[in-house]
Amino acid sequence: MINLAGRSVNCRYHAANRRAIMESRIQSTKVIGAAIATLKSPPKVWLQSSTATIYAHRFDAPNDEFSGIIGGNEPHVPDTWRFSFEVAKAWETAVEEASTPLTRKVMLRSAMTMSPDAGGIFDVLLRLVRFGLGGRAGNGRQYISWIHDEDFIRAVRLIIENDRLVGPVNLAAPTALPNTEFMAALRKAWGQAIGLPATEWMIELGTRVMRTESELVLKSRRVIPKKLMDEGFDFHFPTWPQAAQNLCQRWRKNRH
Repeated sequence: MINLAGRSVNCRYHAANRRAIMESRIQSTKVIGAAIATLKSPPKVWLQSSTATIYAHRFDAPNDEFSGIIGGNEPHVPDTWRFSFEVAKAWETAVEEASTPLTRKVMLRSAMTMSPDAGGIFDVLLRLVRFGLGGRAGNGRQYISWIHDEDFIRAVRLIIENDRLVGPVNLAAPTALPNTEFMAALRKAWGQAIGLPATEWMIELGTRVMRTESELVLKSRRVIPKKLMDEGFDFHFPTWPQAAQNLCQRWRKNRH
């Protein structure tokens, strides 16, 4: 059983969207847990979508599944960021509370999955680069955790086949990097020399116009996939410059 259901977080966090974001995740998870509990031959493994956003906004050290700091208690964190922590924790709690003793449960704490598909996060970032706007966001210190789409699929297959993987599992490349370096590598992969920076107030204004939240750009997400690495997972795209080159090539191919 693989459940990836949930209303997109690419929106403004007003009351109606907050309710839809929370309920779409919690209710679908509870329904699946209840259904599995009734089966005489339940699935051997339940992979439940979660999010790397569950970890704290920090710069000092990466978050892995064992020593990572769960977010929500940082001082001076905006209310919209706290909402994201609440969603992530409630989502995983719904999995943990499901009574499925014969089914191994895994929470996929996924970083941003980068693929060349239209409308995805890579497509959005590349659009900024193409128009010369893909420079530093804010102070540029915030870490970006990511995973190439091919490695995401390969990691899911490993989790299904490996009974040792249980509970939260970080799906992220092993090399998170600051926003400044991340965008510079993307500009180089595309062949764009210009990348105008954006201050925080510009980002706040821009995300309002785009009907999304600045958290997606400004929060520091520094995640390490320790469980996958402990099991010897071989990332085909462990570094962002390499991944960005591949994604740009595929994006161009898909548009021609």
